[in-house]
Amino acid sequence: MFKAFSRTFLSSHSHRLFNFKLNPKTPLNLTFSSMSTIAAVKRVGTHNGSFHCDEALGCFMIRLAKRFSDAHIVRTRDPQVLETLDAVLDVGGVYDPSRDRYDHHQKGFEEVFGHGFNTKLSSAGLVYKHFGKEIIAKELQVDEDHPDVHRLFLAIYKSFMEAIDAIDNGINQYDTDQPPRYVNKTDLSSRVGKLNLDWIDPDQSAEKENEAFERAMALAGSEFLDTVRSHARSWLPARSIVMQCLEARLEVDPSGEIMVLNRFCPWKLHLFELEEEMKIGPPIKYVLYQDDRSKSWRVQAVAIAPDRFESRKALPAQWRGLRDDELSKESGIPGGIFVHISGFIGGNQTYEGALAMAKAALKL
Repeated sequence: MFKAFSRTFLSSHSHRLFNFKLNPKTPLNLTFSSMSTIAAVKRVGTHNGSFHCDEALGCFMIRLAKRFSDAHIVRTRDPQVLETLDAVLDVGGVYDPSRDRYDHHQKGFEEVFGHGFNTKLSSAGLVYKHFGKEIIAKELQVDEDHPDVHRLFLAIYKSFMEAIDAIDNGINQYDTDQPPRYVNKTDLSSRVGKLNLDWIDPDQSAEKENEAFERAMALAGSEFLDTVRSHARSWLPARSIVMQCLEARLEVDPSGEIMVLNRFCPWKLHLFELEEEMKIGPPIKYVLYQDDRSKSWRVQAVAIAPDRFESRKALPAQWRGLRDDELSKESGIPGGIFVHISGFIGGNQTYEGALAMAKAALKL
């Protein structure tokens, strides 16, 4: 009556991979209730053999969704087995979210995240596209339609997920035919790849391979959750602070080109995004904030772009490289501390002095 069969799955209790075997000689001590419990557990498939970051992360993420909570992971390339599973990632040649099929290798696949992003998705990107908001909402303990969920959904794709999609699909970070000046194998995709069994390892069994995949899931998943939690804990509050300070900029100076941070936070990327979102013009030239240690004030020139060193309007050339009394004398503003030789930042002992420096710099 019974045929021997084998299933590889991830235990929902121990989170370890096992080979689960039954044969006609094995005594069956399962009760009907326990059998129905086993039947109710969802099974998510991905391919066996060498693994990459995208399916390791995709398997981790989909198990955070309510519908696949603590699902068993089945690693196989057998089409007949894949057909029986509740979801399939990175194998099978089908992308059909209505059936929870999330492969990206098939001919004609061109799915992207949208929202202005054009990088072709990997299996991880597909899972994030369809389950990311649910995962984020659960972490924030709010409804999926909460505006913060959508903000994080986009921000986490930009800062974390897109690189995994691009690397898995072989998309270069820069448009150039020149070789890189140095090798960097410290990214998450590279670190996950190193967890594959080494070719000189004498034990190349499926059990060892599955243990390695489990470690890959844990590594990729922990970094994903760290990113979500960091954005919720730090990124969102900082964005709120920058928005409030932008809204109050005209109270600082009628030009609207000087912003004062009422509390220091990471502001640069938020500033560029919010300027566009809030249609602010003219753009901010200087940001003032208090140094937490010295309690003096800083005047920082805003860069022309988030990843550029050049300033929109550097502090005046005649101030650069000067310090203390020499700076105060040259600028005509008491309390001068320094101006960097490049003109991207300067300091004053008081808020009033820093604001005077920014106002004067706008005119010079």
